[in-house]
Amino acid sequence: MDPRRVEDPVAYAETLLPFLLRSPARHNLFLGILDTLQRRPAIYPAFHLWVVEDDGEVVGAALQTPPHNIAIAEPGAPGAVETLAAAIGEAGIRPPGVVGGVEEAHAFADAWCARLGGDHSTMNRQGVYELTAIRDAGAAEGAARLATEEDLPLLLAWHADFVAEAVPDHVGDDDAMRRRLTALVADGGFWLWASNDIVSMTGASAAPPTGVRIGPVYTPPSKRGHGFATALVAHASAQALANGIARCWLHTDLANPTSNAIYQRIGYEWVCEATELRFLPG
Repeated sequence: MDPRRVEDPVAYAETLLPFLLRSPARHNLFLGILDTLQRRPAIYPAFHLWVVEDDGEVVGAALQTPPHNIAIAEPGAPGAVETLAAAIGEAGIRPPGVVGGVEEAHAFADAWCARLGGDHSTMNRQGVYELTAIRDAGAAEGAARLATEEDLPLLLAWHADFVAEAVPDHVGDDDAMRRRLTALVADGGFWLWASNDIVSMTGASAAPPTGVRIGPVYTPPSKRGHGFATALVAHASAQALANGIARCWLHTDLANPTSNAIYQRIGYEWVCEATELRFLPG
């Protein structure tokens, strides 16, 4: 197997796209990051892109936008994930953890720790869902509207609250998040639900060629229980479908059965389980 690093995101996307589209829902994070690297390169000025080929065929891939976790794709051949772990480790790259489908994330983490020492622990377990049609749009007082630049302070504050509540061990970059939210708002990719005041938010970011990633979804604790997030996610998803998008994807916290049930009522169908694993020193 031949692992290699790719420096050009456009060339990387062209090489990788058929491989990722074997299971686009499973790889929606990959697709979204690749779109950002190509269209909004200032958001992630540093990146590491890796591919593994066997007889000229892509069988594995990984990417990282430091300081975030490394994302790993579902392998196309035995040994591809382990080959990636060896090549990335030998290159001196040290991600804080790995994110991907359960099987490939654990395979990478096991190979990484076997080679470099230490251990890994589960940060969260995620359900990956796909929607192609709205079943239930929900019913809530108020209406959806697109976020504007004036809403950015609220979006940033709520995003910080979301991370603190949902993924408190998340390793991120506040400046990159500010750049990403600013770009999403400029692209018309962030939605708010207004009922007297603003009560819920969600994003809708491109994951070409066929999908949109919905999330994060956040309602302040004092505003929960009124169906605001349900109606907002249904609206954002319906708008994406109306604009010609074939599929919407979102990730849920599997420790929260309420949100999982809500999204399924809207029309989101289970695809697979994903996870984030953190590397621990030996």
